[in-house]
This record gives sequence, structure tokens and C-alpha cells, in this order.
Amino acid sequence: MTTVGPAPTLLELLDLERIDRDLFRACTVFEEEHALFGGQVAAQALLAAGRTVPEDRAPHSLHGYYLRGGHSSRPTVFQVHRDRDGRSFTARRVVAIQDGEVIFNMAASFAVDQGGPDTSVDPVPEAPDPDTLPGAPVPRVFGFEGRTVRTQPGAREFPIRYWTRCTEPLADEPLVHASALTYISDMFGAFPPVRGGVPGPSLDHALWFHRPVRADDWMLIDLVPRSAAGGRNWYTGTLHDRAGRHVASLTQECLFREPRS
Repeated sequence: MTTVGPAPTLLELLDLERIDRDLFRACTVFEEEHALFGGQVAAQALLAAGRTVPEDRAPHSLHGYYLRGGHSSRPTVFQVHRDRDGRSFTARRVVAIQDGEVIFNMAASFAVDQGGPDTSVDPVPEAPDPDTLPGAPVPRVFGFEGRTVRTQPGAREFPIRYWTRCTEPLADEPLVHASALTYISDMFGAFPPVRGGVPGPSLDHALWFHRPVRADDWMLIDLVPRSAAGGRNWYTGTLHDRAGRHVASLTQECLFREPRS
């Protein structure tokens, strides 16, 4: 990534200006050669939604659609719609706007912690301790470091199992940690080893937050390709903390087709 001027920090990216009751603006801008990173706009949208929710409710899921390519050199405005405020759950919709056009929309749900059974069925993916692994670059993101455990076989050796954490200390606020996790969850991808398919832009992204997590401590992300058809690729992923707790799950779909001649 090429930026002009000092690179922003993650906390600067998550510092939203409140314009009105349900209207926010991300004012930190920078120049880069690619379209606006999808994880950034998703994290900012979740944070905007959470700023309209009572503090006793943390995000438990989000579903977003990337509609147009945004620009990192322009501010993004986030309009929040208050769909429902129940006794246990709160629902919000967010529209991200640049130059009068919607570039991303999201539905997010927040919940009060109600206790109950706490179990995970699938085993924790095998991975060495992150402190024993060499550092690995995490392109296109600010404030995160990585440790690769496994790369995707084939010509495109993207990391599909890797440790990552935010290098900036984060406040003890579940919404901030969930937003930071959302930011990094859009990095990399998992693709089937077939000929003719080239990864393209993200189309949609979903996250489920199962348990509290600190994004400034090591998280293990494990991505698995599931299906490629109709010019689209779909994969799933899990996130575990260093203690082995399953803290979040994700699914994502992106373009996956031969380049246009």
C-alpha cells in the first residue's frame, strides 16, 4: 500500500465525528492506489451503529454488502437507522455514503449478555504459539501485526491460518474490540485450487461474535474455501483467542472469475 503523508493509526480510523443524532463521519483520509479497504468501512459502520446502542449491549452479528468502490482519500458518512430496541436485542442498519452514493450497507444486531450454556463443538485449529513464529506482513491495514501458520496451496499463497493482533492498546470497551476484529476479518481469503478463477473485490461479509475478545491480544484466524460458482467464491472462517476460545465466526463472498479481456 502506498500512502501520502503519515500513515493513520487504527484508533484514528475508528475516531468518528458525530454530526447529528444518527449521523457520523469518518474524517481520517489518506492516499492509496487501491479502493477503500472493505474491513475499514465495515469496522466504521459497526462502530457508528454501536454509538446509538445502550452500553450494556455488545454486537453479536453483522451482515454487510459492498456496493461500490470507495476512496480512502475522501470522508465517509454513516447514517444509522434504529430498526428496533427490545429488552434483550437491538437492531440497527447503517448506510455508508461517499459523494452522495451508497458504497456499503450493513445490518447489525446487539444483545445483552444473558449467560446460559457455553460450549464449542469444533476443535481449535492447530497452530504453534505466535511468539515462536517469525513476523509476517499484513498488507493494507494499519496497526496490526501477523504470524503466518499456513498458506493456501497453489500459485496464490495467501495466509489461510494466521495469528494477528492490534499493536495499539485498545480501551476496555467491547464495541472497540469488535470493530477492530471486524477491520482485520476482511483481510486475505480462501480460494479453491481451480484454474481460471481470479479473486476479485468482496461482495458481502458476515460476522458473528460469540464471546468477548481483546483485539490487542493474539487471535488465530482460520479460513476455509467452501464453494466457487457463478463467478463468485464463498469461504468461512473462525477466530480463536490465545486461550483457545472460539470468539467469532465469519463468512465472505467475493468475485472469482477469469479476468476480462
